[in-house]
Amino acid sequence: MLNKFQWSNKDFDVFKIDGLEQRMEALTSIVRPKFQLLGERYADYLSSHLGEEFFPHIAKHARRTVNPPKDSWVAFSSYKRGYKSLPHFQIGLWDSYLFIIVAIIYEAPQKSVMANRLLEKIDLFDKLPNHFVFSGNHMSQEVIPLNVGRESQLEQTLMKCRDVKKYDFLVGRYISRDEVVQLSSDEFLRLAEETFEELIPIYNVMVGK
Repeated sequence: MLNKFQWSNKDFDVFKIDGLEQRMEALTSIVRPKFQLLGERYADYLSSHLGEEFFPHIAKHARRTVNPPKDSWVAFSSYKRGYKSLPHFQIGLWDSYLFIIVAIIYEAPQKSVMANRLLEKIDLFDKLPNHFVFSGNHMSQEVIPLNVGRESQLEQTLMKCRDVKKYDFLVGRYISRDEVVQLSSDEFLRLAEETFEELIPIYNVMVGK
């Protein structure tokens, strides 16, 4: 396979460029073409694995007027016009990490219902690898490894997602840039698919399947 799915330090360094316009220009020319390719590939992958049509949504950061984005992503949801109102998968970058997650964010009208479903099936998280992480804030790079927080903080985070309006819930895999840039295209795609396979049962509980 060509190296079109291989990440480089140049991709991550986009988030170190000063200035909104300059960073957005680099994001558009360097990172978004990869998100476009990943969007096409994994919308098909998730559609075939979940039995409903999924659509890719590349972050546009359109509301920003001053602060340049600190991260960016392609999201996958079953709604053609957007992803924020539903549980969704994401592949994205911070300056130090690549992430592959499934998330419910605070804009989702059914957030409390979905968080409660996860609380009722919390044993499902025991099947996830210890190096997976979770968080209650999709706008922060701070995450909790499952092997550290599974016993106490996981339930607390889900309860806050259920009860607190501005709380989110995400779970998945964060991979350091040092590790990601060493992966070939094939290795990265294999890792992404393995991660999605682990996360699909969580998604199914979120949507009540």
